Amino acid sequence: MIKQVFTSDPTKLLAGVGNQPLRPFLGPRSVLTLDDPEHMRQRKLLLPPFHGDRMQLYSETIASAADRELSRWPVGEPFAVQRSMQAITLEVIMRAVFGVRDDRARLAEIADPLRRLLDSMADSRRLFALQLGNSNRNGPLSPWRHFRKTLLHPADDALYEEIRAHRADANVAERDDILSLLLSARDEDGEGLTDSELRDELMTLLLAGHETTATALSWMLERLTRHPDVLARLTEEARAGEGDEYLDATIKESLRLRPVVPAVARYLTEPTELGGRVLPAGVHITPSIYLTHRNPAIYPEPERFRPERFLDRPAGTYEWIPFGGGTRRCLGATFALFEMRIVLGEVLRRFDMQTTSAPGERIARRAITFSPRRGGRVRLARPVSD
Repeated sequence: MIKQVFTSDPTKLLAGVGNQPLRPFLGPRSVLTLDDPEHMRQRKLLLPPFHGDRMQLYSETIASAADRELSRWPVGEPFAVQRSMQAITLEVIMRAVFGVRDDRARLAEIADPLRRLLDSMADSRRLFALQLGNSNRNGPLSPWRHFRKTLLHPADDALYEEIRAHRADANVAERDDILSLLLSARDEDGEGLTDSELRDELMTLLLAGHETTATALSWMLERLTRHPDVLARLTEEARAGEGDEYLDATIKESLRLRPVVPAVARYLTEPTELGGRVLPAGVHITPSIYLTHRNPAIYPEPERFRPERFLDRPAGTYEWIPFGGGTRRCLGATFALFEMRIVLGEVLRRFDMQTTSAPGERIARRAITFSPRRGGRVRLARPVSD
């Protein structure tokens, strides 16, 4: 059934409509909130910067961001890693998107209002209040009015300032940051992205490429401290430089058991037969990532954390779906997996993590993501250099 959903005519199963709750934040021209044919135009323009061959350009950026943050980690006392993971992934996406190199002050000017906006979106109470006030956004008591003034407009100002600066740069065609590449992109009619389209796509990249990856990394570290055998093997292989096969399998297993986004949504534009039932037009359907990943017919002992299952058998296209699938599969999936591999490798080489027999952290809803309720708490035994 999931294969049918992911491979059906995208004009009959609309994903953009299913993502409409994100539209006030991401904008009407985000690749997440558009449907075909506008969606395919935007997707084609966005795809080149995330081509697999370009990933190596970002490896040093990821490693240096991780090094700066890991140097601040306390030893011998428990702490939540999620904030650190957010700091790493935000710096990485900011540098990759805007090309800011060594100017820490400039990086902060752009990042701070965006960080405040992203933090506000993680508050489920705020999101609920905004949804309740959706019908009267301009009213004097509307939560939207305050939200736009204090959070959304400052973030937009930062994005538009970067867009203007890049357009004015005579050497923009020689730059390799994502925004510069998007400015040079052209569709089949020779048209580029407008400033408002760029704003919406940049906001999408910052949300999807930062918050989700940080959450996934937090879950991975939380999982490893509860599985000493997996942690010991990973640590030994990372320090011996024995390759990334088991690390990749561990990342897949963590994303299987703790998918950051639990489901994807589609809106039916016409009656559709699915699973032997004819569903009417106007129905929303939600292929469940969370439940699919726990299907014992696909994954024996589904609750068990066992990375070896992905060494024994490759992940199925419609069975392992943390990034969705079909023409709506996450554009940044390759980038995210690449970043996770580098950051986890840096942690494993740098620290010995203490394991625990405590129950795993419960899931907490953070905006559209499933996050560790306590932020992924770990305790470091000692730095490896000691």
